[in-house]
Amino acid sequence: MDFLRTPDQRFNNLPDYPFSPNYLNVDDTEGGKLRIHYLDEGPRDGAIVLLMHGQPVWSYLYRFMIPALVDAGFRVIVPDLVGFGRSDKPTKQADYTFARHVSWMSDWLTQMDLSDVTVFFQDWGSLIGLRLVAAFPERFSHVVLANGGLPAGMIPPLLGKILQWMYPRLALVKAEALGAKFRVKWGVPGFLYWRKYAAQSPDFSIADVMRVTAREALCDEVLGAYEAPFPDQSYMAGARQFPTLVPVFVNEPEVKENKAAWRLLRKFDKPFMTAFSDNDPVTAGGDKKFLDQVPGCKGVAHRTISNAGHFLQQDQPQQCVRAILDITGKS
Repeated sequence: MDFLRTPDQRFNNLPDYPFSPNYLNVDDTEGGKLRIHYLDEGPRDGAIVLLMHGQPVWSYLYRFMIPALVDAGFRVIVPDLVGFGRSDKPTKQADYTFARHVSWMSDWLTQMDLSDVTVFFQDWGSLIGLRLVAAFPERFSHVVLANGGLPAGMIPPLLGKILQWMYPRLALVKAEALGAKFRVKWGVPGFLYWRKYAAQSPDFSIADVMRVTAREALCDEVLGAYEAPFPDQSYMAGARQFPTLVPVFVNEPEVKENKAAWRLLRKFDKPFMTAFSDNDPVTAGGDKKFLDQVPGCKGVAHRTISNAGHFLQQDQPQQCVRAILDITGKS
């Protein structure tokens, strides 16, 4: 599998990101290897907190949470998904599949031999992370789900056929128009405009995505840090492909596998917290299925992260840390 590796100098002197890199090679599923980058901070004998990011961000998203969790005595591990951060980046969008992402991170998790893990995940970190929880429940002790989920073809088949017919005909909107599309209650789901923008826009921009999703304006240095892993468009195949991989239609790949994972999650009885933000049109209401169906949700102090948008780790890192401290009894 052909891949690119972002030059190390792109990561020099990023604001609030003083962490040392660590690397591990995984099977690329084609007989080769891909290098996954991860942060590993705090005492080696501390209880493990695993932080998993989504799209189009990377471990930089957790820069404010890591020191606070280390101060609380945790060993904090933060991988960059394949295609993001300092991890290798296959060059073709078709190289990225949901199944491969699960395989890559399963290989990483088992090689790391992590156990008794408290996991906090959001966005695509949760789509992949929930599959890991379902596959390796013995390795996880606590779960915090924030602005994420595990879709399994939730759009009804008839409506899905109509929307799939409409999709090639949708307008290709600019990043600044996506927020309004997500907030429309009727008509074409905003997610499909997001899927098309990411996959097809000639000016797809991580900085633009962060500008329109952040609760407060981000300075140029921070926007540049989010863009650091992507020197040009040739590095962005993974970031572009992720929305296309979300199985919202019943005939898309991994619907069957996600349904199987849901059957296992319905047996997961370890503490499971939902911590969704109050201003995320992408995942609003997505916590209900977990609250209704995952046994581990019972008796847990779920919460809403206030004054936060989609990337609540950027907007309200202290509240996110508090969720982890509360579920682990470190309050």
